Amino acid sequence: MDAMVLAGGFGTRLSGVIGQRPKPLAVINGRPFLDLLIDDLVAQQVPRIILCVGYLREQIIAHYRTRKDAELVFSEETVPLGTGGALKAAAGLIRSDPVLVLNGDSLCRVRFQDFLTFHESKPADLSMVLAASRGRTDAGAVEVAGDGRILRFMEKPAAAQRTFFINAGIYLLRKALPLTWEFATPFSLERDVFPRAAMDGKCYGFRVDSEVVDIGTPERYREMQRKPWPGKAG
Repeated sequence: MDAMVLAGGFGTRLSGVIGQRPKPLAVINGRPFLDLLIDDLVAQQVPRIILCVGYLREQIIAHYRTRKDAELVFSEETVPLGTGGALKAAAGLIRSDPVLVLNGDSLCRVRFQDFLTFHESKPADLSMVLAASRGRTDAGAVEVAGDGRILRFMEKPAAAQRTFFINAGIYLLRKALPLTWEFATPFSLERDVFPRAAMDGKCYGFRVDSEVVDIGTPERYREMQRKPWPGKAG
C-alpha cells in the first residue's frame, strides 16, 4: 500500500518558533517531526511513501533523498494547492488501490492493517481515522452512524459535546477518487471534499482509542516537546 503525506503547508503560526524551516521538519526532542511519522509507516511495512511538498520543499527533499528503508517519491507544488489540490496533483504517482493519506503535521497511533480491513468492509469511497476529542475544543466534531458512516462534520461543537470524535488526519481512499474532484484550486479536503463525501453516504469513520498529537500551534508544539510521541502501533 502506498502512503501519501501532505507536507506542503506554510506553517505560518509556527514560523516564529521554528524559523526558516518547513513545519514537517520542526524538531521534536532532537528529531524532525516528519521522521516520527515516516518511521511509523516503515515499521508497519508501508514500502512506498509519496511526500507532497511545497513551502521550503528543497529542505524536505534534501533531508529524505538518501533514506533507504522505503521508496520516497516527491510531488512538488510551486503554488499553494491546498490539501485537496495537493492530493489531486499527486494522483498520477499513486500505484496502490486504496491509498493511505496522512497529514504531515499530526500523529495518531493506528494499526494500518486494521484500518484497511475496516475500509474494505464498507461501501466507502474514503474512510478516515476518528479519535476521541479528549477535551479538545479547537477541533471540529464528526457525527457517526452506528455502522461507521459519517453523517456530518461540525466546526464548533457546543461545550456539552466534549466527548465527540475528531478527524485524526489519516485517510484511505480509492486511487481514482482525487481525479473526480472538480473544485477550484486551492481546495481543502476538510472543507470541500469530506462534507461532499458525507452527503453522498460514501464516507466512513474508523474509531480508535488513541490521542491525536500535532504541531499546529506554538502551544501544541511546545507541549509535544514535553511528552513522548504515543509510540508505534504494533
